[in-house]
Amino acid sequence: MQTLRVTRSLVFALATVLAGASIALAQAQAGSKPFEPQVGQQGKDVVWVPTPQALVDKMLDMAKVTPQDFVMDLGSGDGRTVITAAKRGATALGIEYNPDMVDLSKKNAEAAGVGTKATFTKADLFETDLSKATVITMFLLPQINLKLRPNILNLKPGTRVVSNTFTMDDWTPDETATITEQNCTSWCTALLWIVPAKVDGTWRLGQGELTLTQQFQNLTGTLRNGSTNTSITGKMLGDQITFNAGGVEYRGKVNGTNMQGSQGSGTAWTAARSGAR
Repeated sequence: MQTLRVTRSLVFALATVLAGASIALAQAQAGSKPFEPQVGQQGKDVVWVPTPQALVDKMLDMAKVTPQDFVMDLGSGDGRTVITAAKRGATALGIEYNPDMVDLSKKNAEAAGVGTKATFTKADLFETDLSKATVITMFLLPQINLKLRPNILNLKPGTRVVSNTFTMDDWTPDETATITEQNCTSWCTALLWIVPAKVDGTWRLGQGELTLTQQFQNLTGTLRNGSTNTSITGKMLGDQITFNAGGVEYRGKVNGTNMQGSQGSGTAWTAARSGAR
């Protein structure tokens, strides 16, 4: 009888060990399952919703991305925008706070054959240096865009910024496009802004004085020639300035504290910011 009790104890102990091993194996297998992002999963600043590929293509088309560009995608998710830019020959960097998404994006880039052109980093949008970017892409909420706006407006004039769907409050886009490809029903609109040069203030011209008031890319002001003041309206497109004074169109390029261009039938004009040396 004693031998039988020992045998039963051994069997019970062995069964317990095997059951524990099975549970541990199942847990290990579950832990090794590849990460799969879920639409609507919570991120640091926004939930993740993928941009339709057709809109990714449209956004990069609007920004006129070339191999000479450095593209930064803010909140890069699964990496599709960065990878698409890299396939066009651009150098592209994704900024993403979720480390699992960063790892997934790196794998996706390698699988697409653009691992050297498309890179990803775990970082906070608001602590990231954007100054190297010639193109910025994003799919963020309006309040996030607005919080980023001061940094964006301080970027080099001509930097192109493209957003999926969401605006930057009263900074109106320079271009808007909506796609219908793939029967797109949501997140189908791209908005493009081009960072304008800062020209607000007074400029000396050979024939007078130009005073400009700037609201993002829009200009108003006066052109004084002797005792005559003429109202002007105009627009900035990056470092390119255009304004109309008394029916005469002025076009030019801004380079820091200087402007130069042509007016009317081609007469050259130059201007220097007052107080600049």
